[in-house]
Amino acid sequence: MPFARLSTATTPTAHIGLGLAAVGRPGYLTLDREEALGEHRSPEDLRTRAHDLLTAAYAQGVRYFDTARSYGRAEEFLAAWLTANPGIDDVVIGSKWGYTYTADWSVDAEQHEVKDHSLATYERQRRETAALLGDRLDLYQIHSVTPDSPALTDKALHAELAKAAAEGVTVGFSTSGPAQADAIRAALAVTVDGEPLFRTVQSTYNALETSAGPALAEAHDAGLTVIVKEAMANGRLADPHAPDALAAVARETGQGADAVALALVLREPWAGVVLSGAATVTQLAANLHAAVVDLDDDQLTRLGALAEDPGTYWDHRAHLPWH
Repeated sequence: MPFARLSTATTPTAHIGLGLAAVGRPGYLTLDREEALGEHRSPEDLRTRAHDLLTAAYAQGVRYFDTARSYGRAEEFLAAWLTANPGIDDVVIGSKWGYTYTADWSVDAEQHEVKDHSLATYERQRRETAALLGDRLDLYQIHSVTPDSPALTDKALHAELAKAAAEGVTVGFSTSGPAQADAIRAALAVTVDGEPLFRTVQSTYNALETSAGPALAEAHDAGLTVIVKEAMANGRLADPHAPDALAAVARETGQGADAVALALVLREPWAGVVLSGAATVTQLAANLHAAVVDLDDDQLTRLGALAEDPGTYWDHRAHLPWH
């Protein structure tokens, strides 16, 4: 598996990845993103920003880069960066299929993406991803599986995913919504010819939303690599929005709330990679300090009290504006 490369890395940041959702398109669900990007949101502006982030991340030891078909032009930006840096061959590249970007580079679009887990969408988007990333693609994930997703029961789709796996692409899935744990357990039961289909799972887990934790531990025990997204809850756990308890712990550690939020997830024994969704090089540098944050039992107890009911958390997220 490509993630074996990360398990042997010695840099403190080897288990922090960079997600490109925030810099592949002009609009995204992150608080204060408008301040970070300003008016500089043309494709050329965001291509430059994405390349700066990728270069800075690689220089600081990050070796996993995460994108998706629905992240605007993020796959294109990543592909161009890889082409411009042919000597970089020790990174793991993951992408996702299942959403189609529909905003046409507008922040004010009525609908930014459309979800479809059909075989036809997989085949189309697999071709699109292959045209950009070619053999640099290590991991292809179903985007945002929920318990009712047809991707969990579509045998024809499973056969095509198994074919991709036989050709060397690791197959995984991501989850979203208040029933993430149910989706994870359902996906763990999916097999092709008696063998588990999925080798990775990417889920939302953070100080406010911990409900997937037990299922992610089960996935880890079953041999899957666990990737954590939204560890900062779309900016709710970053300054200046951080809850009082998190802000207090950040002051005690001498780091930002963002680094503490990421460090809280990094300490989970099942967490293989925790994603930074930084939109600027400055944000990225602050996020990467998570690798050196050490939390004591008292601090962990205070942070543990921040967890919300999953329904409440996901309802709040559903009402975040696209910035």
